Amino acid sequence: MAEALNAFVVLFIVVDPVGVAWMFATITVGYELIQQRRMAIMGVSFALIFMFLFFFLGDTILRWMGISLAAFRIAGGILLFLLALEMVFARQSGLRSTTIGEQHEAEHKQDVSVFPLAFPLLAGPGALATVMLMAGKTDSFSERMIFSGVIFSVCAITLVALLMARTLSVRLGEIGANVISRLLGLILTALAVQYVIDGIKQSFFV
Repeated sequence: MAEALNAFVVLFIVVDPVGVAWMFATITVGYELIQQRRMAIMGVSFALIFMFLFFFLGDTILRWMGISLAAFRIAGGILLFLLALEMVFARQSGLRSTTIGEQHEAEHKQDVSVFPLAFPLLAGPGALATVMLMAGKTDSFSERMIFSGVIFSVCAITLVALLMARTLSVRLGEIGANVISRLLGLILTALAVQYVIDGIKQSFFV
């Protein structure tokens, strides 16, 4: 249960429902509310599919590429640490948001549910690395179901945030979203370091 709670916290912080809702409201300005909500539902659905694919096939992918779980824990921890620093300093990069070029492309798209909402805003590199790390902690079918529930729960919360995107963007604004992101980034920093430590222990001391 403790591992599941830890996984929920990490994935929730990485996905950052409030921050994504604010960005979603920004790139869908001018859309009808019903269009915005349809794209939110579609985007979360696609992101959920991407995450489940990496969760259930992650071990197979790593074995096929000859990468040990310990090595991936170290690499994933470093990736999450960089993402956490980005959150703390309120910087934007391709790790958890769209690039300037991607933003310009999104402005001219009629449907942003797959790109950039599902990927890279929701199921970006950080989120996909997180679900693969989660998969490495499961030893039984029941544990896989519990962690699957974690992924589904985070996506459900994110969907609620996206459906309330207009309200959240007005109430919080960019400053409010950045404050929340910084606080979550501090927590993620410590969790990311723990992933690296666990990977090093597994590589050299087990």
